Amino acid sequence: MALADQSVTINAVAISLPRIGGSLNSSVFQSNDGLVKETVSHTLNRGRTRHLVRIDHRKVAADPFQAAVNREFNAAMYVVLDVPTVGYTVTEQKQVWDGFAAQLAASSGALITKVLGNET
Repeated sequence: MALADQSVTINAVAISLPRIGGSLNSSVFQSNDGLVKETVSHTLNRGRTRHLVRIDHRKVAADPFQAAVNREFNAAMYVVLDVPTVGYTVTEQKQVWDGFAAQLAASSGALITKVLGNET
């Protein structure tokens, strides 16, 4: 079953991501301006399933080395959920995810802010 069109809010701006393609085990969603793309895919390999959710973001900004020149920059954020095909129910997998997502979001994203600042 295919996912419906998606949306993501970045910097308080809701961005509509209509489905633009996919296959049996993947879907691709993209903003109308092409600056935001989301990919959802599933890979089965050696008794494990990997679920991937990825956001690719592009922007044009001033080149920090050439002030009069604008250039394109891009970033990707993604999460891989790697689970055995047996041994965990979907409910149990979601419980682990809920704890992980809460940890990343706690205190207004303090942990992810530290990670992005290269703390280990």
